[in-house]
Amino acid sequence: MTTSVPMEDVQGSLDTRQIPINRVGIKDIQHPITVLNRDGSKSPSIATFSMAVSLPHDQKGTHMSRFIQMLNETETVISAKSFHKMLASMVERLEADSGYVELQFTYFMEKTAPVSGVKSLMDYQVNLMGQIEHGHLASTLEITIPVKSLCPCSKKISEYGAHNQRSHLTVGVNCSSKVWLDDIIKSVESQASAELFAILKRPDEKYITERAYNNPKFVEDVVRDVANVFDNNDKISRYYVHAENFESIHNHSAFAVIEHDKTI
Repeated sequence: MTTSVPMEDVQGSLDTRQIPINRVGIKDIQHPITVLNRDGSKSPSIATFSMAVSLPHDQKGTHMSRFIQMLNETETVISAKSFHKMLASMVERLEADSGYVELQFTYFMEKTAPVSGVKSLMDYQVNLMGQIEHGHLASTLEITIPVKSLCPCSKKISEYGAHNQRSHLTVGVNCSSKVWLDDIIKSVESQASAELFAILKRPDEKYITERAYNNPKFVEDVVRDVANVFDNNDKISRYYVHAENFESIHNHSAFAVIEHDKTI
């Protein structure tokens, strides 16, 4: 008969160096998630998680397996409420004063082409970051939104045509109440020279090309216009807007950034 021998908890043993650690944990672990939509439907995706907690000066290590156990034992339906609950549960389970969770995933939104009406799924990269310290919760929702931009200067000085390119608008928002991914995406896309679609028929291409030509914007124009939208959204307390134009006639990108804390 085999006798069970208790195994020593090395991570929980005493450390004598008296140096606390701000964050220790795991990163780049993939796990399935479900995103709640405004209409009550659910969108499946796969997220890449990074999870960490603080470690006091007298504890040798944290229990890494508990992070993964928590992911596997919890139904990861992502909403503002469930994300904050995840943070609170993590620090309680790992007996920490503070913690940090970041998850990156692809969000798909159905879009309808402007003329033909053909429907397709457009993909957006989402980064949800949250931290908790002594019970105080804070989170930032970041979305990268691809759009089309057309140069006002090029249009002005050319007899015909104008250089244009694909651009990325990366926005991060801190919200005082619930917001939906679709609403943020649509409000940002509307400020570009034109929005993008996964599928376009020829009449749609004509519409998008002419829409951008009639709506030229510098990278400075775009960040200011998005900032104006966020300034008028009472649900958003802090934000940043980063626009990058992948220039079509230069071997470099142009970019502009606005950051604003509306609580100050």
